Amino acid sequence: MNFSLPDFRRKWSCRGYMSASAAMVTAALGLTLVLTERAEARKYAAPLDIFGLGTPRPRAKVHSAKIPLPRPRPDEAPKASDEAPPEEEGKSSADKPADSKPAQAARSPEKQASACRLALTEDIAIAPSIPDIRGPGACGGEDLVRLEAIVLPDKRKVTVKPAAILRCTMASAIADWVRKDLVPLAASLGTSITDLDNFDSFECRGRNRIAGAMLSEHGKANALDVRAIKLANGQLIGLTDRTTSHDVRERVLHSVCARFSTVLGPGSDWYHEDHIHLDLAQRRNDYRICQWNVWDPLPQVAPLSPAERPEEAPPREVAAKPEAKEGADGEAAEKSSAPEDKPTTGKKAHRPKPATKKRR
Repeated sequence: MNFSLPDFRRKWSCRGYMSASAAMVTAALGLTLVLTERAEARKYAAPLDIFGLGTPRPRAKVHSAKIPLPRPRPDEAPKASDEAPPEEEGKSSADKPADSKPAQAARSPEKQASACRLALTEDIAIAPSIPDIRGPGACGGEDLVRLEAIVLPDKRKVTVKPAAILRCTMASAIADWVRKDLVPLAASLGTSITDLDNFDSFECRGRNRIAGAMLSEHGKANALDVRAIKLANGQLIGLTDRTTSHDVRERVLHSVCARFSTVLGPGSDWYHEDHIHLDLAQRRNDYRICQWNVWDPLPQVAPLSPAERPEEAPPREVAAKPEAKEGADGEAAEKSSAPEDKPTTGKKAHRPKPATKKRR
């Protein structure tokens, strides 16, 4: 029986068994490594596992802790029915029990007074504050007052008729103008000022009441129209009245143009022929407008009534007698000559036709 090495390998080859056993050993080693890694992963979280969704972590052991009980209430402590301390009073309604009454709506914090409001005291003007006005568009404003009267240094009052709704700054400017400019003017005339004629103050409208025009300063409560000033002696100084003294109106012109940023009167446009417009409009580079022509007084015309009868003239009855005699003599002469003019015959006298004028 002949055996060769190639035949032996072909018949009794163990390469297949060796490869299968090697694969089994490799699988066993891999499974062991995987189990070991998982065991280690349970102890330490994965570095990229941010939300802890990977391998679960072992729970720590819960140790029971003894909670200390509160001490007994002392006898001298106040009862629970007593008033709550101030800290508890300030708590919100959410901390109160549900069976308590519904709490009122929290009040909005009070608005702090402006510097103008603090300066405009009752010694300067009677001007109570009013709520802010939020009208259509940009109408309205903040820090508003109702200017009712201006208090003079001698405690007398100049009434604003009717009361004007203005911003505090505008009301303060009007009060300073009356106290520092108009009072000396009235004193130079030997009297004092009592009333200020308010023609218009706050009104939500366009300029000159034109529809679609730019918002007027009246709509911002930043303007006042003045028509006249009344004095204690009953005299009324009309600022646009040409019969008023030219010097007085000139002094008023210089005073308002020095205090207000806009002054409109006669000569500016036909909307301001019967009053003076004053406002504190803010413009670029502090630009001011002063358009008010103080017209000269109107020329005097002859009176409609006849002049007074001179003292040396004769009485009216005596002066009228000669005229009556002359009239009577004339009537008699006409009657005597009337029959001679009548025709002697019964036929009607021929009368020439009057000449007709040509129409143009």
